[in-house]
Amino acid sequence: MPGNIRNLAMEKVASTVLFPCKFSTSGCQVTMLHTDKGDHEEACEYRPYSCPCPGASCKWQGALEQVMPHLLNQHRSITTLQGEDIVFLATDIALPGAVDWIMMQSCFGHHFMLVLEKQEKYGDELQQFFAIVQLIGTRKQADNFAYRLELSGHRRRLTWEATPRSIHEGVSSAILNSDCLVFDTSIAQLFAENGNLGINVTISIYVLIYFELERHSPFPLAKYVWLC
Repeated sequence: MPGNIRNLAMEKVASTVLFPCKFSTSGCQVTMLHTDKGDHEEACEYRPYSCPCPGASCKWQGALEQVMPHLLNQHRSITTLQGEDIVFLATDIALPGAVDWIMMQSCFGHHFMLVLEKQEKYGDELQQFFAIVQLIGTRKQADNFAYRLELSGHRRRLTWEATPRSIHEGVSSAILNSDCLVFDTSIAQLFAENGNLGINVTISIYVLIYFELERHSPFPLAKYVWLC
């Protein structure tokens, strides 16, 4: 049928032409083949950022530098703590239904969003908690950090360590794959005090330090170390 006739000449041309990213007006300078556009634009760092708050109620989108002003103006109930080592206090963890607790942490010149999400599975037979940290920044920036979440008390300790997620990635996929601190109600009760759960949060930064192998060596070596 005429509608199914392939234009081999045009396909050959299209396979060699480089196309700009649709976010080029926002600063992306990458050019690519048409077949690569979809994958690139899905992960492009210049793609608009969505509001990082869990849930679907806020539909805001904007540039990375507009995320914090949006949170400060539209989500004023979120508490921000300063320092690389803080306690994230989730109150009333026995509240029924699905619940989110959110806190901001500022350190090393960056902002991090701490999320504790409670989900009910199989009706109300199983309740699970998911705790994760995401960076208000790009994926590349997130790779420079690590975070540790720790539940402690009553001579018990439960710890999770990982690289924070960029808010471009969000937390949904991490929670779906249990790529975060996961525990159920019985575990939460072991660490809770008067219905409140404190999670120790520590952020570390990965830095490159140059040093001389020998005193008179003209060739410095480099080493990555964690600072916290």
